[in-house]
Parts: sequence; structure tokens; C-alpha cells
Amino acid sequence: MAILESEHRRDEEVSPERLLRDDPKQASGKIAVFQYLTVIVFVFLVSGFWRLQVQNPDVYSEAAERNRIKSTPILAARGKILDRDGRIIVDNKASYSLLLNRDEIKWDHLPTIADALQLDLSDLSKKIHRMGSQPQIIIKDQLTRDEIAWIESHQDVNTFPEMQLIRSWRRQYPQDGFAAHAIGYVGEISEAELNAPQFIDYHQGDIIGKDGLEREYDSQLRGVDGQQRVLVDNMGRERQMETQQEAVPGKDLHTTLDLDLQAVAELSMEDKRGAVVALDPRNGEILAMVSRPTYDSNKFTGRISRTDWNEIAGDPHKPLMNRAIQAQLAPGSTFKPIMAIAGLESGVIDDDTHFHCPGGASFYGHYFACHLKRGHGDVHLHLAITQSCDVFFYNVANRLGIDKIAQYAELAGIGHKTGIDLPNETQGTMPSTKWKMRLYRQKWYAGETISVGIGQGAVTVSPLQIAAALGGLGDGGRWYRPHLLKDQAPKLLRQGNFNPDNLQQVISGMYGVVNEGGTGRACALPNVKVCGKTGTAQVASSDLTKGAKLRSSLANNAWFVGFAPMDRPEIAVVALFENGEESYNAVPIVRDVLKAYFDKKARQNRQPDQTAATRFIPRIVAPRGQLASLLPPIPGSALQ
Repeated sequence: MAILESEHRRDEEVSPERLLRDDPKQASGKIAVFQYLTVIVFVFLVSGFWRLQVQNPDVYSEAAERNRIKSTPILAARGKILDRDGRIIVDNKASYSLLLNRDEIKWDHLPTIADALQLDLSDLSKKIHRMGSQPQIIIKDQLTRDEIAWIESHQDVNTFPEMQLIRSWRRQYPQDGFAAHAIGYVGEISEAELNAPQFIDYHQGDIIGKDGLEREYDSQLRGVDGQQRVLVDNMGRERQMETQQEAVPGKDLHTTLDLDLQAVAELSMEDKRGAVVALDPRNGEILAMVSRPTYDSNKFTGRISRTDWNEIAGDPHKPLMNRAIQAQLAPGSTFKPIMAIAGLESGVIDDDTHFHCPGGASFYGHYFACHLKRGHGDVHLHLAITQSCDVFFYNVANRLGIDKIAQYAELAGIGHKTGIDLPNETQGTMPSTKWKMRLYRQKWYAGETISVGIGQGAVTVSPLQIAAALGGLGDGGRWYRPHLLKDQAPKLLRQGNFNPDNLQQVISGMYGVVNEGGTGRACALPNVKVCGKTGTAQVASSDLTKGAKLRSSLANNAWFVGFAPMDRPEIAVVALFENGEESYNAVPIVRDVLKAYFDKKARQNRQPDQTAATRFIPRIVAPRGQLASLLPPIPGSALQ
């Protein structure tokens, strides 16, 4: 009886659950829910399988491949930059760089990495974000021994798996800014440059030429990176070489520069501001190019520090500016040979033309002074060039008119870019009636022409322009495109077809400047017929330069252009000495370069079997102040 009662109570306790399980409708609902869940899971698995195997098989297989294959870039060295004799100007130095593999970057590791490598954490984070989808990011070049040791001790899968040490190349430039403006420098490509058409094949983080020859011939100097693929285990340790594609170095750049002349020009411009350009007027080859103040190109390799950049960019004398091709200054009396050939060819003067110079002359109600206050007396063309008489050329300008002056000046290249193979060349200014109307919507007044006749007023040139202009005049009125790439076919830009007698009169006057007691007599060399023309160009009116505080920055610019030999010039040299006050201060600079050229030529003629390729190599890396000891002595010069 007790047993029956116990069973009855158990039936009463479970009877609701039994009723629930035994309810057909409730059971059917549960089955439906289970079926739906099963279908959803099946669809999810099938869709995942579809994406994995059908839609994106390459993506997932590549990700799996990365788990066992480590790819390391092999960076290509840039081509060397050589002088005309094959001597190295710019080389590469082997170094090491650290890159981070994006897929393995752990953001909590970055503070430790930045601290160990003395990097700014904020800059490092910005760089990683800026590099977008780049799989590998170089975060520091030119690692020190201590930095390399730290990386090697932490470079494994358990500590800092994102770090990878690779061999790289550091650009090695001459010290003390030697030829910096002609050579240029390299740096990381910017966002703006990435959007430029010429850099369509480049990527974020690439190193490119930023200025000078480095930029102009970047595609030639830049090599093609290689790649090494290594099989690694699950601990990140290298086990087996899979493939290796060697890097292809960039091509060497053989320039027209002559290290010997470059060194002399650099020394002559120490502690000065201005520029020196030496070229061969027979073909346009640039033999030397100096711009001062200069900068150290080595500071730009990799990433320039904020301190160095602020120092360079904040310098009021603009050391980044290549004055040789970018300065736009009044040429002063170096413009007078162009005026002379224009006057002779136009027929407004001839070899019998004389003007009286009492120390100045009045034109259109304004008095124009001559640089010689007591005057030159009766002056003909030869004496006017030799003694640089302003009054003579005031009269020539008045007879010619501005448009006729512009015609001959533009023939010589004034007011136009020379086309040199360097970036950012300026074109200068050659005024004319059309020029003033176009720019200022005003007519040209005859009184404005007078100042142009002596290279003042609105006319401006770069040192390269005036060197090429007078060098081409000396070469018979032929003007070639200046260039720095050796073995380039000469390109004749313009030809004057001048009357030989007229041309000879102008060249004879320039010979007198140097050899007949003229304003450039300090440039005379033994056994070499040197021709030249001085120029003292006003920066501001004399009223402004009277104050002692302003005089240093507003003093006249000193110019001198010389070429030799007289009958068929092989070399033309210009010196611009900013605020040099008097033109004779620029003459020794040109003399030193000309002497170095002809002394070297004489040595080579005496010793034809001795090549120049082994001479003066140390001078480009010598510390400042020691460079002079490596040069041959030049009697009577600043180099002695």
C-alpha cells in the first residue's frame, strides 16, 4: 500500500512535464526551431567555404603563406655621381635599417621600440599610419652598433616579432656643402610628389632625388630593389632559403664637372655670398658650379632633424637657393658687350662713333651719372668697353630703344631659361614694351631705357645666363644649351650670324678690359689671352646705402665674367660676389678658376700618360680649412 502511494505521488509530480512532452504541438515547434538553426549554421559554413575557396582563394592562401614564408627586401644602391674624369663625387656607404612588418605590429611595443632607437613616438605612429597598406615600413636608417645589438637581442617571435633588420645604403656626399647645389640630395617622397605624374610608379616611403642632379636624373640613379624569401618555423626562425631576386643597382651618372676647378671655385667663395659658374662655350658643358651659402647634403639622407631643418630654412641668406641658376639680379656693366654688339649690328654706332663723357649725362629731364665722376672725356667703343664708360652706353641705349635692345639680349639668352638639366631654374627679366604692357598694363617710357643700357633698371639675370651669354658671344655668336650630363650631344640653341668685324670689335674691347689697364686687369694670365667684363650693380639707391647699418646688406653686387683664349674660348667663368661693393673684388675669383684650368691643361700636355683620375680625390672629403693644402699653388691668388 505504501508502495502504491509513493508511485502515485511520483506520477503527480512529473505529470505536467510528461503532458508537456507528450503535447504534439509543442514538440513540433521545438523540431522546427532546431531545423532552422541547423539550416542557418549550414548556410554560414557554406558561405564561408565559398568565400575561402571560390571568391578569395588568393587572399587566404597568401595569408597562410605568410605564416611560413618571410619576405625581406634587398635594397638597391643608387648610382654613383662622377666627375668628367671618372672621379667619385657621390658614393654609397653600407649601413643597416630597421623595418616593421605591418601584419605583426603590436601597438603596445611601439613605445619601447621608439625609446630604444631614440625616435619620437608620435612621429613613428604617424609614419605607420601614413604608409597606408605598405606591408613593410622602414622606420630608421643608419643604425648605430648599439641599436643593431638591441634589435638583434629582441628580434624574435616571443618579444618583438614585427622588427626586421635589413642591409641598406646611405648616400655619402662631400663634406662642407661641396657642389651641393649642383648635386642636390635625396629624401623620402612626399604626399605631393606621389601625386605628381613623374612619380606614378613610386610608393610611400621610397627615397627619391629632391634637388639638383639627384632629382633631374632620379630614374637613372635609382636602382630596382630585390627580394629574399625564407622559410621560417612557427617560432619565426629561418630554416630554408626559398628564392632570392637580386637588387639591380642604379646607373652611375657621369657629369661634366671638373673636381679640380670645382675645388678652386669653392675655395674662392669661402666666407662670401654669391655664385661661380664655369662652362665650355663650345658645347655648353658645365665645368664648375658653386652657390654660397651652401648646406650639407648629408643632413638630408634619411630624414633631416627638426633642428637642422630649422637652421637651414631659417637662414635669411637662403642656403637652399642655387644662386647660380635662381638668383635674379641686375647684371650691371657685364651687360655692355651685348649692348655693343646690338649697337654695331643695328648700325646706330660704328668704329668711328664717339661720345663725350664729362662724368654723366642728362636724358629726358633726368641726370644719369657715370661711375667715374671726373669723366672719361671723348670715348669710342673700344675705350668704352675697356674702361666701362656708362655715358657711352647711355647714348647707345637711347639710340637703340628698348625693343631693339631686347631683340639682341634675348638672342644671347637674357630673359629666357638656359635649359640646363637642373630643376627650378629661373628665367630672369628682359624688359620691352610688350613685357611692360603685359605685366603692368603701362606703356614703356624712353627714359627707362637709359638705365637698361648699363645693365640696371628692370633687366635681371642669373649668373649662368650671363656666363652663357658672353661665352657664346666669344664663341662667334653661338649659344649652346648648358648641361651637366657628360657625353651629351651639344645642342645649338641660337646663332647670331654677326658681322665678323663687329664681333671682333666687341671681343677686342673685352680683351682690353683685362690686358690694357682696364677694370679687369687683375685677371691677366701669362701666355693666355683672357677677355672679360666687370660689373658693379646697384642693389638699392645710394641714398639708402649711406647708413652704416644698412650698407652691408644693400651694398652693390660685384660681377666679373671672363673667357679664354681670345680667339676660340674653351672656358667662360662668371663670379657673382653679393654685396661685394666693387667689381674688382670679383675678378680674382674668375682668375683663380681660369688659372687652374690652364695649369691643369699644361700638366696634362706635359704628361700625357698620367691620367687626371687619380688626382685630388681626397680634397672632396677634407675638412674645411685643409682643402687648400691639397691644391696646386696659384701664385698671386687667394689660394697661395
